[in-house]
Amino acid sequence: MTRKLTTIGFDADDTLWHNERFFRITQDRFAELLMDHIADDLDQQALAARLLASEKRNLGRYGYGVKGFTLSMIETAIEVTDARVPASVIQELIVAGQMMLTYPIELLPAAKMAVETMAENHRVVLITKGDLLDQERKLAQSGLGDLFDGVEIVSEKTPEVYTEIFARHGNGAEHAMMVGNSMRSDVVPMIEAGGWGTYVPHGLVWEVEYAPAPSSSPRYNEIADLSALPALVSNLP
Repeated sequence: MTRKLTTIGFDADDTLWHNERFFRITQDRFAELLMDHIADDLDQQALAARLLASEKRNLGRYGYGVKGFTLSMIETAIEVTDARVPASVIQELIVAGQMMLTYPIELLPAAKMAVETMAENHRVVLITKGDLLDQERKLAQSGLGDLFDGVEIVSEKTPEVYTEIFARHGNGAEHAMMVGNSMRSDVVPMIEAGGWGTYVPHGLVWEVEYAPAPSSSPRYNEIADLSALPALVSNLP
C-alpha cells in the first residue's frame, strides 16, 4: 500500500531563508532617492502604491525576483517624475538592485532541521519562483542544496505546475505536501492540485502573495515555524 505522504515540497524565500526584508530595505532607498524629485502630494505611502502597481503590471513581462523589481523601480521613477528623474538617480536605483544580489543568506529558525528530518523518510523538493541565477546563488550559499532530491525554479506556482512537479519527483500531488509562507503560491494551488498545503507565516508578506486561507480544507495546516513540521507530518491522519 502506498504511504499517504511521500514527498515534501519546500518554498525557499521567507520559508527557508530571509528575503522580503531586503526588498523592503531597497524600497526605502527608492523612496529616499525620489523624495526630492516628486510632487509634494505624493507621499511615501502613495509612492509605494505606485511601485506595487508597476510590479504587478510587470510580473507577466519580467517574472518574479530582483531584476523585475529593479526595472519596476526605474519605470516608476520615470512615471512619477514625468520623465524628469536625473540619470544619477537611475544609476543609484540600479546599484540598489545589484546590492540585493549580494546580501548573505540567513536561514530561518529550524529550516535546516526541518529539511534534514523530512529527508529521512520522504523525498524533499525545493520549489521556488524568482531569477534563476539568484535562486541558484541563494541555494548554494544556504548549505541546504545537497539535502534536496530535486530543485524546481518556476515562473509561477499553479495547481498544474504542482501536479507536474510531484508527478516527476514523487507519486503525485495527492501524496505530497507543500510548505511555504505564501498562501497564494504555496498553499492554495497545492490544495487545489489535491495535495496538502502547510502555511508557515513570516512577518513580512508581499501584497501580491496574499490570499484567504483555505480553512475549510482538511488538507490545510498552519504551523508557527518549521520546528513544528516533523510533528505535523508524523501526526497526519
